[in-house]
Amino acid sequence: MVRGMADYGAETILLVGAGRALLLQLADPAVGRGVDEHSSFVGRPVNRLKGTLTYVYAIVYGTDEQVKEVRRRVNRAHVPVRKAGTEASPGYNAYDPELQLWVVATLYDTAVTIIEKIYGPLDDESADAMYQDYARIGTALQLPRELWPADRAAFRRYWDGRISTLRAEAGGVRVGRGLLYPKHTALWYRAIIPPARFLTAGLLPPQLREDFGLPWNHRRQRRFDRTMAVLAVVYPRLPRRIRHWFKDYCLAELDKDLRKNRQPIQRQGASA
Repeated sequence: MVRGMADYGAETILLVGAGRALLLQLADPAVGRGVDEHSSFVGRPVNRLKGTLTYVYAIVYGTDEQVKEVRRRVNRAHVPVRKAGTEASPGYNAYDPELQLWVVATLYDTAVTIIEKIYGPLDDESADAMYQDYARIGTALQLPRELWPADRAAFRRYWDGRISTLRAEAGGVRVGRGLLYPKHTALWYRAIIPPARFLTAGLLPPQLREDFGLPWNHRRQRRFDRTMAVLAVVYPRLPRRIRHWFKDYCLAELDKDLRKNRQPIQRQGASA
C-alpha cells in the first residue's frame, strides 16, 4: 500500500524533529539573520511552532478556507522580513525562493528521518508519494514548482551539497541558543526542553551540534539510539487519536479562529 504525507504527516512523533528542522533553517545565514532581526521566536517558541505546523497541516489536510487563511498568515509574517544587503552585511528576503526551498527541504528531510526511525525505511512508492506531497508545502506559497528538485535523487544531491558546507552564523546561533536554553518561558516548556534538546542534538549533523554548542559523545549517542529504539516499539502501538492529536488540535484551533473572524460580518448583515 502506498503511503504518503497524508498517512505520515499527521503523526505527532514528528514533533521530535521540530528542533532539528528549526536549527537547520537557522543555520542558513540569511534565514538566521532574518529571524534574529525580525522574529519573536525566542519569546514565543510554542506559538511559532504551532503556527508553522498549522500551516503544514492545513496545506495537506485542510479545507480551501483553511488553506487560504494559513497562506494569508504566513504572507503577512513574511512582509517585514527583508533587508537590503551592503558590502559589510548580505541582505535577506523571506520571499527569496531559494530560502523558501531550504525551509521546506528541512521539513521534508526531518519528517523522513523521523518516520524511518520509527516505522523503518519507506518503500519506493511511498517515499516518492511523500516527496511529492512536500512540494505542495512550498508551492502553496511562492516557491516555484520547478525549483523543487525533480525527484528524491535530485533532492539528495541538493541536500548533501548544502549540508556539507552549512555552518551557523552569530544571528542564527543566538536564536537557536535562545530556543534551546529558554529563560523567560512557562515552567512546563522549560521542563520539556532538556529531553527535546537531547533529541535535537542527536538528529543534527555534527558540525551544527558544535555551532549551537550542543555537547555530544559516544555515551550520548548510545543513549540516543536506545531512546529511538524504544520509541519505534512503543509509538506505533498508540491509538490513532493520540498519534494524531496535535494535527487535530491545530486544525480545530484554526477553525475556531475562522469562526471568530466571520462573526462580525454575520452580525452586520443581520442588523442591516
